[in-house]
Amino acid sequence: MQKQIIVLIGGPGTGKSTLINELVARGYCCYPEISRQVTLEAQQRGIDQLFLEQPLLFSEMLLEGRIKQFQDAGQEPDDVVFIDRGIPDVVAYMDYIGDDYPEHFTKACEEFKYTKTFILPPWEEIYECDTERYENFEQALTIQKHLVETYKKYGYDLIEVPKDTVENRILYILDKI
Repeated sequence: MQKQIIVLIGGPGTGKSTLINELVARGYCCYPEISRQVTLEAQQRGIDQLFLEQPLLFSEMLLEGRIKQFQDAGQEPDDVVFIDRGIPDVVAYMDYIGDDYPEHFTKACEEFKYTKTFILPPWEEIYECDTERYENFEQALTIQKHLVETYKKYGYDLIEVPKDTVENRILYILDKI
């Protein structure tokens, strides 16, 4: 079997991390969303929302981390590696806020390609705000639109994961790979 590096994408609060956690529990190799870690580290330095206050710095840190995740995933002994959010997410979020970004952002999207991309749709019933998630549900819908546009721009076929139980969502994903 050829190595598959699979990315789960979707706006905030669509259930990505829940699915990643369940995949880990089932023994799959998974890489978590790194933006929470970047945000928490900034908060410890006194910056409440690094993405809002210094979006380019935040995005540079995310891009670097996501490239490393992609490269590390390629070295894993497992045939299948799941990643919570991908490199094009960085561009989608910068487009969402309307900020410019350096050319190496787009070059990274072109160079590092995921095998499959599963997108989780906005789901208001499970949506929650917390200390790292500042967006309201309406903003999450707009972010979702940017994610779809960005991934399609880089040639990805998006596989939409239906709104369902965690178990059924996992089975759907595993059936598609």
